[in-house]
Amino acid sequence: MIDAIVFALNIVLPNLILMGLGFFMYKQGQISKAFIDQASKLVFNYALPCLLFFSVIKSKVDFAEQLNLIAAGLLVTLVLFFGSEIYAKYFIERNEDKGVFVQGVFRSNMAIIGLATVANAYGNEGLSIGAVYMGVITLVFNVLAVITLTRTPTGESKPQARQRGYALMLGKKIVTNPLILSLLAAFAYKALAASLNLPQLPNVVTQTGSLLAALSLPLALICAGATIDMRSMLALSGLSMQASVGRIVIAPVLAVLVGLAFGLTGVHLGVLFLMVASPTAAASYVMAKAMGGNEVLAANILAFTTVFSLFGMAIGAAILRGLGWM
Repeated sequence: MIDAIVFALNIVLPNLILMGLGFFMYKQGQISKAFIDQASKLVFNYALPCLLFFSVIKSKVDFAEQLNLIAAGLLVTLVLFFGSEIYAKYFIERNEDKGVFVQGVFRSNMAIIGLATVANAYGNEGLSIGAVYMGVITLVFNVLAVITLTRTPTGESKPQARQRGYALMLGKKIVTNPLILSLLAAFAYKALAASLNLPQLPNVVTQTGSLLAALSLPLALICAGATIDMRSMLALSGLSMQASVGRIVIAPVLAVLVGLAFGLTGVHLGVLFLMVASPTAAASYVMAKAMGGNEVLAANILAFTTVFSLFGMAIGAAILRGLGWM
């Protein structure tokens, strides 16, 4: 059991320390809001795509074997989405709260917290598996987020016109998303390299990509910590607490049950658990604000789950490791 606890701490503590460093640096005035915005763009547009691309092309993982993991992830996502939709229909009155609540429950921060914990747990093998999983589930997240937020009135436009606008926005977000584009490029390169026996990429390319990729997770975690608002985190309304319980408790438990039902074990069950148990995605606040949702509720959910989900991940990982499942 001691080994299981050490394993869990090794997964979570580096993330907490880096987030704590970001929080401390921001409070001390050592980094500014402008730095956080610029660094986040650097991570999202360049560093993280490099990390995903090179982790996939260097991996010897058989991606066909991940179909079971992806199917389990899709089922977990859909169950969380429809379950929270039903809950919102009967227990939440205001339209601008419903979509934000639903998104807070089903949408996890896979790209930063999820990948970081998977990398801490399983190294490059886990990172490659997590990258493929993230690529598929991210598409689903974006579609479901737009669906649940379209109920929110954002102006005087007609519902059909508004839905067409959201559909166009969704399509643009998908085809221009650097993370999705980097994964597609990696899959294409890997397929062409296998069929045409292409030479390896030049060392200058791989070394530059590796250096840029090494920036991604540490810098992203520092920025995530710097954006934590203690006032928002502690000013919990009933709805934000309910959504946080759904994200921190219900989602990870559901992931384990579905994973076991699909026969997942070891690294695959670990990746599923860590990706699903991650806090609410930062993009949920951005989308809620852009589409007329309750941005205060979104901020409260984001802040609370960003901190406390890491403790839930540590406890869950220790239990799963102790049972020999992860």
